[in-house]
Amino acid sequence: MTNIDSDNSREWAAQAYALLKKRQEEQKQELQLQEEQKQELQLQEEQKQELIAKENLIPAKANADTELGEFDDNFTWSAMVLASQGKKINQISIDEIDWLTKLRKGLEETRKGFVTELLDKLGDDPLTPESLDDLETLLIRADVGIDSTDKVISALRKKLNEEVVGGEAGIKFLKKELKLIIDKPIINSGTDLLVPQKGKLNVWLLVGVNGVGKTTTLGKLAYLSSRSNFKTLIAAADTFRAAAVEQLKVWGERSNVDVISNQSKNADPAAVVFDAINSAKKRNVELLLVDTAGRLQTKNNLMDELAKIKKIIDKKVPDAIVESLLVLDASQGQNGLKQAKSFAKSANLSGAIITKLDGTSRGGVSLAVSEEVNLPIRFIGAGEGIKDLRPFNSYEFVEALLADK
Repeated sequence: MTNIDSDNSREWAAQAYALLKKRQEEQKQELQLQEEQKQELQLQEEQKQELIAKENLIPAKANADTELGEFDDNFTWSAMVLASQGKKINQISIDEIDWLTKLRKGLEETRKGFVTELLDKLGDDPLTPESLDDLETLLIRADVGIDSTDKVISALRKKLNEEVVGGEAGIKFLKKELKLIIDKPIINSGTDLLVPQKGKLNVWLLVGVNGVGKTTTLGKLAYLSSRSNFKTLIAAADTFRAAAVEQLKVWGERSNVDVISNQSKNADPAAVVFDAINSAKKRNVELLLVDTAGRLQTKNNLMDELAKIKKIIDKKVPDAIVESLLVLDASQGQNGLKQAKSFAKSANLSGAIITKLDGTSRGGVSLAVSEEVNLPIRFIGAGEGIKDLRPFNSYEFVEALLADK
C-alpha cells in the first residue's frame, strides 16, 4: 500500500476528504429542506386535527449517514487502502472510511504487542535469522497459531536464503504471506463473498458457545441484510437461554426484521425453525437467520440439536441454500480456536464470523482459524454498534493488522 506519509498519498486523500465533505454538506442541505417541508406538513395537519397528539406526528427522517471525522492519519490510511483496491475518489463513501478506521483502531491492541515491536526490531536493517526468531515469538504471542507461524517463518527463511531482505521489504512479504493463509479457505470454498442468492431461500445457522456474541451478531447481520434490500426473517431458536428471544426482538425492531419465536419455557428449537420456514415461504423471504443454542447439558446434546434443526430444513426446504456459520470471540484466542476445531468436527461448518476484534491483543487468531481449521472467514466485528459488522476483506484486515503508527 502507498506510504501514508508521502505527499502524493496525502494529496489524494485530501481530495477524497474534500469531496466527501462537499457531499455531506449537500446531504445536510437536502435533509434540512425535507425537514422544513415536513414541518410545514405537520403544521397543516395540526391545524386540521388539533386533537392529534404531538408524538403521533410524522417524524423527521433521521440522518443514517455516519458523520465525517477529521482529516487525519486515520482518514488518509483508510482512503489509501480503498485506493489501492482500485477505488476512485468519487466512489469512496463515509461508511467505508468509518469502518476501516474502526478496524484499524480495533486491531490496535494486537498491533501494539506485535507490529510496533516488530518495526522497532527491524527498523531499516535487513532481516537476520535472529530477527526471524523474534518475529516467530511475536506471531505466536498474537495467537496466530503454530501452523500459521511455521508457514510464515519458513517462507521468510527461504526468501532470506535467496536474497537480502530489508525491513520494509520484509513487512511487505509478511503481508503477502498472511493474506495467502487467510485467502486459501475462501478460495477453496468457491465463494469470495458470502451473499444470499436472490429469488431463493437462504438459511444461515449461527452456531457457537454462549458468550461469543452470537445473538448480537445475528442482529447485526439482520440489519446488514435488510439494509442491502434482502427480504429477511429471524428464527429465535436459542430457546434455552432466557434472554436470547427478548434480545433478538430488540435487534429485530432496530433492523425492521420480524422475529419468529416461541415464548414457552424450553420450547423445542426445531419447532421454532419449522414455524419460521413456513413463514419464510409465505413471505418469499430470501434470508432466514437462525439463532441456535450455545449450550446444552452436554456437547452431544448441542450437536444433536443442530442435527435436528438441519433435518427439519432439509425436509421442509430441500432446495434452500444452507450455511452454518461459527461465531468466535477473538478475545478468547486459543480457546476460540479449540471451539472452532470442536464445532468443525460435528457441525458441518461453512464459515466463521470473528467478533470483538476491538480491544483484544489476540486478533491473530483469525489466521489460526483459516490455517488450522480451514474455515473461510465471512464477517468480522470491530465494535458494539449496529453497523460494526462487515463482510470480511482479507486485504483490509492484513493492512489494518500491520499498519504502522
